[in-house]
Amino acid sequence: MITILDIAAAMWWIFPAYCANAAPVIFGGGQPMDFGKKFSDGKPLLGAHKTFRGFAAGLIIGTLVGLVQTILYEQYLLEYGTQFQYSVILGFVLSLGALTGDIIESFIKRRINREPGKSLPVADQIDFILGAFLFSIPVSPPSIVWAVIVLLITIPTHLLTNLGAALLNMKNKGKDR
Repeated sequence: MITILDIAAAMWWIFPAYCANAAPVIFGGGQPMDFGKKFSDGKPLLGAHKTFRGFAAGLIIGTLVGLVQTILYEQYLLEYGTQFQYSVILGFVLSLGALTGDIIESFIKRRINREPGKSLPVADQIDFILGAFLFSIPVSPPSIVWAVIVLLITIPTHLLTNLGAALLNMKNKGKDR
C-alpha cells in the first residue's frame, strides 16, 4: 500500500531534478551547446534551445535545492525518518542527470525531424526523470515504489506546467526548451 508519506518522500527525492529541468526555461538563452553545428544527417546536433546558460542555471539551481533540502532535513526533518535524508551530492547528480536526459532527448528529436520546442509526447515528460534515475544509481537510487510514484506524478504535472508556461508565453522564445 502506497502511503502519503511514500508520495511525499518520492517527490522530496526528485525535487532537485524538477527544479533543474524548469530552470532553463526561465534562465536559458545565449550560446547554444552545439555551437550551431550539424550532425552527419545535416540536421542540428541539439538545436538553439539547448544553451550553456540554461544548462548551468539548471545545474546550479538543482544543486542549491539539494543543499536547502540537506539543511532542512538536518534542522527540521530528522525526526521524520531517513526517507527525507538528503545530500548536496544527490541534488547535484539528480540535476545533472535530468539535464543530460533532456539533452539526449533533444538529440533524438532532431534525428526524427522534431523542431526545437515541439512536443514529443511521453518522451518530453520522462526524459529528465530517466536521466535523474540513471545518474542517481551510484549515490542514492530510488526504490521501485518511489520510481513509480515519480513517473505517475511527473507525466501529468509536466503536461500541466508546460501548458502553463505556454499560456504565460515562457516557452519557445529562443530559450533552452
